[in-house]
Amino acid sequence: MATQSREPRQVSPGTDAPSLSRFVLPGILFMVVAFLLAVLVSGIAAPRLLADPGALVRWVLPISRVIHHTAMSIAIASLVFAACIIPRSTKSRRPTPENPHTDAGEEHPSFTRALNIAAGAGVIWTLSAACVMLLTFWDLAGLQISFAANYTSAILDYILQITTGRAWAWMVVIAAIVTSLALAVRSQLGVGLSAAFSFLGIVPLAFIGHAAGGDDHYAAVNGIGLHLLAVVLWFGGIMVLGLLTPTLAGKAPGRYQDRPLLLGVVLRRYSTMAALAIVLMAGSGLVSALIRITSPEQWLTPYGGLVITKIVLTLALGALGLAHRNWIIPRLLAGKLGALAAAWRVVMVEVALMGATMSVATVLARTPPPTPDTPPVEATPARLLTGYELPEPLVSSSWFTVWRIDWLWAAIIVFLLSFYLWAFITLRRRGDQASVLRLISWIVGLVALFYVTSGAPAVYGKIQFSVHMIDHMSLTMIVPIFLVLGMPVTLALKVLPSRTDGTRGAREWILWLVHSRYSKVITHPIFAAVNFAGSIIIFYFTPILEPAMRYHAGHELMIVHFLLTGYLFVLSHIDADPIPFRFNYPFRLLILLATVAFHAFFGVALMGMETLLAGDWFGNMGRTWGGSALEDQVVGAGIMWAIGEVPTLVIAIAVMVSWSRSDDREKKRVDRQADRDGDAELAAYNAMFAQLKKHDQREHRGR
Repeated sequence: MATQSREPRQVSPGTDAPSLSRFVLPGILFMVVAFLLAVLVSGIAAPRLLADPGALVRWVLPISRVIHHTAMSIAIASLVFAACIIPRSTKSRRPTPENPHTDAGEEHPSFTRALNIAAGAGVIWTLSAACVMLLTFWDLAGLQISFAANYTSAILDYILQITTGRAWAWMVVIAAIVTSLALAVRSQLGVGLSAAFSFLGIVPLAFIGHAAGGDDHYAAVNGIGLHLLAVVLWFGGIMVLGLLTPTLAGKAPGRYQDRPLLLGVVLRRYSTMAALAIVLMAGSGLVSALIRITSPEQWLTPYGGLVITKIVLTLALGALGLAHRNWIIPRLLAGKLGALAAAWRVVMVEVALMGATMSVATVLARTPPPTPDTPPVEATPARLLTGYELPEPLVSSSWFTVWRIDWLWAAIIVFLLSFYLWAFITLRRRGDQASVLRLISWIVGLVALFYVTSGAPAVYGKIQFSVHMIDHMSLTMIVPIFLVLGMPVTLALKVLPSRTDGTRGAREWILWLVHSRYSKVITHPIFAAVNFAGSIIIFYFTPILEPAMRYHAGHELMIVHFLLTGYLFVLSHIDADPIPFRFNYPFRLLILLATVAFHAFFGVALMGMETLLAGDWFGNMGRTWGGSALEDQVVGAGIMWAIGEVPTLVIAIAVMVSWSRSDDREKKRVDRQADRDGDAELAAYNAMFAQLKKHDQREHRGR
C-alpha cells in the first residue's frame, strides 16, 4: 500500500490565536458569578434594620466599585505598558529577543491600542468614581436617593468637609486628568510621566480603605497603598495583556512569523513586573489580614472566608504566571507559532481569575471585619493628634525596644536591599569587580533608614521636638552618606539589561533621569547647598512643620524631602555616582565650612527663641514626662548643631581623600604619558627655557 504523505498545515495569520469572543463572555460570566457569591456570602446587600439606603444603593454601590477598581487598574497598567513594555514604533531590521519589530516608520499597533485602552478605561474610571462618590453619600447617610434642594447642599458639604467625600472628589479629578493625558500625549517622555502621575489614583483609595479606619490608621493606610499598587500592576497588567494580545499575536501588520517573538518579549518584561507585584501583594495582604483577624476562629467568619478565597485565587494566578515564565515564554522567544495559542489561552484564564479576585476584594472591603475598629471611648490628647497613645517615658532602653513599623518604608528598604544584593551577585558571577565595602555601606545606610523610620526616632519624634530633630538630621546627614558611598546608580547601570528596540526599561529611564535638565539643576552643588540650607529655614520658620506632623501624607513627604535633600548634598561633594557637574575640591570644602557655619547660626537662633514651633502640636501632646515643650525645643536645637558637625567632618575627610587620590591619579597619568613619548612635555618645557636663555644672551651682547 502506498503511503500518502501529509502536507504540513499552513497557518494563516490570526488562526492560531483563538477568537477574543470565545474567552471574553466566559470570563465575564465567571467574574459575575464570583461577585454574586461574594455578595451573598458577606451579606453586604441585605436590608439594614436602621438607616437602610434602599436596594438600589446596596447593589449598585459594590458593582460601581468593581467597575471603578477594574477601570483604574486597566488605565494605569495601559500607560505603564506603553511607557516601558511595548514598542512605540516598528523597526525595519530582523527582530531579535531585544528588538522584536518589523515594519519601519509607523506607530506600533500595540502602542496605539494601549493608549486607546488607557483613554477608554480612563473615561470609565472617571464616571464610575463620580458614581461611587454620590452612592457613598447615600450609603453613609442611610437615606433613599433623592435630589431635593436640601440634599444637594448636604452632598456639597459631604464633598468639601467629609474625608470620604473629599477622597472620591480627588479621585474624579485625578481620573479625568489621566484620561486627558492618555488622549493627548504620544512622546515617550510624555507617556512615562503620565504613567507616573496615574499612580496618584492609589492615594485616595488608601486613605479611605476599610482597614484605614482602624485603630492603627497609618499602618493600615500604608498596607492598603502597597496592596493597591500590587493589584494595579498585576491585575491591571493581566487585563491589558489580554486586550493587547490581538495586536501582539493576531492580525497585526508585519511578518506573521515574528509575532511569537514580540509576544514573548512582552510577556517576559511583564512577568518581571508581575513577580514583584506578587511578592508585594502577598506581603501587604498578609499584614492587613493579620491586623483584622486576631484569632483562629475568626477565619471561619464571612470575612475570613473571603480572605481565604482571595488567597486561593492569588495562588492560582501565581501558578499561571510561573507557567508563563518557565514554559510559554521560552517557546515564544524561540519563534514557535504553536506557543501563541497556549499563551493566548493562559492569558484569558488569568484575566478571568483576576476579575474574580477583584470582585472578591471589592466585597471584602465592604465586609465588617471580625475584629472591630473601635478606638477607646475617652481619647487622650496624644491619640487625637497622632493616632496613638503616648509611649512610655523615653529612657536609654527605649532607643532599642520601642518600634512602630512604617510598612511603606519597610517595603522600599526590602526592595532596595534585594536589588542591590542581586546586582552584586550578578556582577561577581559575571567576573566583574564588585566592592564589598560599598555593599556594606549600602546595607548600613538601609538599616539606619529603617531605624529612623520605624524605630524609636520615628515613635518619639512625633511626641518630642528634640527626637524629631534627631530623626531629621539622621535623614539628611547620616543615612545619605552611606547610601551615596554605595554607588547604587553605577551598580544598576552595570547590571540592568539595555534595550535596542526603542523602548525604555529601567536602565533607559535611569539614564534619561541622570542626563536630563532636571538632574543638572537639582544635582548642581549650588542648588544642593541652597536646598539643604533653605529647606531647614522654610520648614521650621513657616507653618509647614505642623501639617507635616499632623497629616500622614505630609509626614511621608517630609521623610522623602529630607532624605533626597541630604542625598543630593552629599552626592555633590563625594566622588561616587556620576553627576553632570561637581566643583573642584577646594570649593567643596568651602561649601562644607559654610554649612557648618549655617548649622551653628541656625542652632543658636533656635535656642534663643521663646516661641514654640508647631505649638498646637508639641504643646498640646499631654506629655507628663520630660521637660516642657519649650525646654525640649532648646534641647532639639542643640542636638541639631551637634549632629550636624560630625557628618560634615566625615564628608570633609571623604573630600580630602578623593582630592589626594585625584592627585595620585594625575601623577600616574603624567608618568604613563612620559613613558609613551619619552617625556616630551618635560623636554619641550626645558627647550622653552633654553630658548629664552639664548634670547636673553643675544640681547645682552647687543648692548
